Amino acid sequence: MQEEQEMQNEVAPGAWQLRWVELGVALFLLIVAGLVVKDSLRLGIGWADDGPRSGYFPFRIGVALAGCSAWLLIQQLLRWPRLRSLVFAERGQLRDVAAVLLPTAVFVAAIPWLGMYLAASLLIAWFMWRNGGYRWPWLVGLPVAVSVSLFLLFERAFTQPLPKGPIEHWLGF
Repeated sequence: MQEEQEMQNEVAPGAWQLRWVELGVALFLLIVAGLVVKDSLRLGIGWADDGPRSGYFPFRIGVALAGCSAWLLIQQLLRWPRLRSLVFAERGQLRDVAAVLLPTAVFVAAIPWLGMYLAASLLIAWFMWRNGGYRWPWLVGLPVAVSVSLFLLFERAFTQPLPKGPIEHWLGF
């Protein structure tokens, strides 16, 4: 009976333990909060003649974030032994997350060079091909239609320009 319970407490190879993920997120948020507070102090957190200084509100948000992060960190350390067998995600689940996260990161990185519309078309086409199994007519037609719709919506209707790339410049926009 005891051996069976010990086997249930074992975490599968390649799985991420919940306690390490929660600890990492709490530490990351604490570092971000520290950076926000530090930069807010540089900008000034007081009240000027014309209202609050630039760092007034970010400082308070940073302090609140630091307090919440510290509380999460303390909670995590107090629960540390009990969370040994809980799994955050297994290898297959992480692979599914990476299948969305990596192309999205490439999309964001490509925007300065390709522009929003071409990068969005490529991202949509990638997901349609990779996850939907669509064929070429759909892989070209639908992403282009979406990008043209976004262009008309943002550039013409809302008059809010989005980053443009070589194709938009070639077309005279």
